[in-house]
Amino acid sequence: MKFSRIAAAVTTAALAPAVLLASPAFAAGQEEGKAAQPTAPTARDQAATGQADEGQAEQDRKTILAIIADPMASETMKEAGRKAIADGPAAMRRFIETDQHEIRIDDYRVLILRLANDAGPGLKEGINELFRNDSRNLEKLRHFYEVTQHELRDQDNRVAIAQVIAGGGPELVEAGKKALNGTPAERVVFLETGRYLAQAADDRAELARIDEDWDGPILSEAISKLLGGSPTPAELRRFLEVTQYELRDQDNRVAIAKIIDGGGPELVKAGRAALAGTAADRAEFLKTGQHEARAKDKKAQQEQGKGEQGKGEQGKGEQGKDEQDQKDPASGSGSGSGTDSGPGTGNTTVTPQGGSGSPLAATGAGNAALIAGGAGTALLAGAGLLLAARMRRAGSTR
Repeated sequence: MKFSRIAAAVTTAALAPAVLLASPAFAAGQEEGKAAQPTAPTARDQAATGQADEGQAEQDRKTILAIIADPMASETMKEAGRKAIADGPAAMRRFIETDQHEIRIDDYRVLILRLANDAGPGLKEGINELFRNDSRNLEKLRHFYEVTQHELRDQDNRVAIAQVIAGGGPELVEAGKKALNGTPAERVVFLETGRYLAQAADDRAELARIDEDWDGPILSEAISKLLGGSPTPAELRRFLEVTQYELRDQDNRVAIAKIIDGGGPELVKAGRAALAGTAADRAEFLKTGQHEARAKDKKAQQEQGKGEQGKGEQGKGEQGKDEQDQKDPASGSGSGSGTDSGPGTGNTTVTPQGGSGSPLAATGAGNAALIAGGAGTALLAGAGLLLAARMRRAGSTR
């Protein structure tokens, strides 16, 4: 038994160093094993991780709900957000990190394109430039929509106001200049409402001036009725641009009908042509045409008077000549016998038949009768001589 105790002690002493040396190596082996292959988490660790995931998911859900509740959120954004919530934490995380930004880019592009519908030239050019250079840059798209578009729109409004007041009445010009010196909001108000109110004041003044200068009853009565009521700016503008010219033409028709009533042929002809023509033709007739037609009628009347006067003088001359011929048959135009023994008072110069132009003296109607008798005697004597000669020739032949 003593030997067995000694053997046990020796064995224990021999194994002790080996156990001591082996213990650090074993411990080191355990550490290396942990690094290479982690042990399964404990139930407590799993609970902590689950709680963190649930917390993140809840936070993502709240973030998505806030995104789709924004008034600027489009239907596309809202639909995609609700779908991400329904699909779970991974879909929600992807929506927050990626999808929402792509959707925002497309939404801003749509919104900016819609601005071009009522944009001025400056804003349209700005939109075109943005889409040429930065059509997928979310920050630049956002800045253009929230800031740049308003600056460009105000520049266009300034140009529009300058065009509106150019050539306008005093009220319109004053209101426009005030807007140009004001704020962008005041310029918008002027273009939307202020310009029409100022124009209405100028239109009222213009209608009053027209009424004072115009003589026609139809237009004047219509102006008085309009100004006596409560016309809108649009009604005043339409009256000035359209109605007044229709009423002017009606007054012109009445005036032309009165002018040609009982007028000369040229005036009546020109007036009827104007009545059958355009409003411009009628205005021209009243301005110049009627005066030209009157001048033609007056000239024709004067020429006719001269012709009648000439005929009257010619008739008087012929009547006087007949009376003179009856008193003085020797004048050559009467039918007297020339038996007066008194001296003649007619033209005593006779041109020979030969045309020599040498005058033959005459002493009056008595000498003319003697000449005529002598001529007859000479004729008879010549005939007797001719007959005697024939008788002699007949006797000699026998």
